[in-house]
Amino acid sequence: MNGKRLLAAVCAAVATTVATAQVRPRIAANDLKADVSFLASDALEGRGTPSKGLDIAAEYIAAEFRRAGLEPAGDDGYFQTADFNSVGRNMDGVELTLEIGGRKIKVDRGSMAVMEPGAVNLENTPMGVMTDASQDMGDKPVLVNSPRTRSWGNGHPPLVVLMVPSPGGRTSGAPVLEPVPSLNPPVLVVWDAAVSEALGAGTTDIKVTAHIPAPVGQPVKLRNVIGVLRGSDPALKDTYLVLTAHYDHLGVRGTGEGDHIFNGANDDASGTSSVVEIAKALAALPRKPKRSIVFLTLFGEELGDLGSRYYCQHPVFPLAKTVADINLEQLGRTDDTEGPRPLQFNLTGFDYTDIAAYLSQAGEETGIRVVKDKKNSDSFFARSDNAAFANAGVPSTTLSVAYIYPDYHRPGDEWPKLDYDNMAKVDGAVALGVFRIADSAEAPRWNQDNPKTSRYVKAREKQ
Repeated sequence: MNGKRLLAAVCAAVATTVATAQVRPRIAANDLKADVSFLASDALEGRGTPSKGLDIAAEYIAAEFRRAGLEPAGDDGYFQTADFNSVGRNMDGVELTLEIGGRKIKVDRGSMAVMEPGAVNLENTPMGVMTDASQDMGDKPVLVNSPRTRSWGNGHPPLVVLMVPSPGGRTSGAPVLEPVPSLNPPVLVVWDAAVSEALGAGTTDIKVTAHIPAPVGQPVKLRNVIGVLRGSDPALKDTYLVLTAHYDHLGVRGTGEGDHIFNGANDDASGTSSVVEIAKALAALPRKPKRSIVFLTLFGEELGDLGSRYYCQHPVFPLAKTVADINLEQLGRTDDTEGPRPLQFNLTGFDYTDIAAYLSQAGEETGIRVVKDKKNSDSFFARSDNAAFANAGVPSTTLSVAYIYPDYHRPGDEWPKLDYDNMAKVDGAVALGVFRIADSAEAPRWNQDNPKTSRYVKAREKQ
């Protein structure tokens, strides 16, 4: 190799190294700790939806987006305001009769509860049975025989009957939240033994007669927090990658002695702080990605993905031009109940899209393993805010380090228990993967060879 060629090779290598350094976002463990320790402090009282603590958290996130230099993208600065009604659960006048395989069962009010209020008058109406979240049930009443299913297809059923093995906490008289105008179907939770026995025969010949009086509600304003980092490419800057996390938790529950504040440090102050710090890291890079990145923190996930569903019904950026949603949940704890999870994260619906390929490459470059949890990957896909985007056709996934961990949905989920050094390393890999997706000319796609994606592929085609 002559001197000129050697010099050219050296210059090329240096240029490659510099380019790589320019897109290597840096996340600091102490910055994450500062965010989580505030969001999950007792002062915010568990960030219930709605609550003063939730409002304070929204203001904090907006201030951090402002610090990062993100462009506000809401109808009120960084806030997308949503009008909801706080509606009481009332069993007065509620009647439900199911005809299963020719056998009529009138469900006792003591064996059912209102989960989502709404007026219903149905007489001997054929009913569909949903056993998997990937089914599309259309616009007929739906009986759901899997309590984990949190979406009811692409249609708008007039009634959902959700079968559960026992009442649990579902008989609570606490009010529920409905958008104004409400697009949510009314949901009745049923644990009647006779109904369960009849369903055990496997029949799908079911008819429903139901009467639920119209609810009365009080107006409530809730807020998603949205900032955007504009892309650099003249054409691709008008396409969008969305990075989401929910900033609410369970609030204050219970009475008597002991701790009643559900601080929600890992679930999901960890995801929220990750969105904030990734936004800062990417905004600080000397080169912006080709596509725009939307940083979106959401209210009401714990009440049924309220914020993400609202955004997808009122998108700030066109869903047809939204290339993917990457949702962040539970990134701070490595002590999964099935074993420790350091230096790795997993994706729900790992094989549903090609998002994993982008993130796996970023993980290899940063020393983080991107893994598929064979037991939980698919079953958890519809259990977080990514589900609303998937139902709208947008390729999506939720990233987490641990699915179930000690203190999950308990008052003990507090900020000192998170591993911030590990979290910073994971977030560094996520940030690099997000940049790579936003900088790619190719957009993520649904895996059409996977039968579980058919409903999402159809929704994408309709956009």
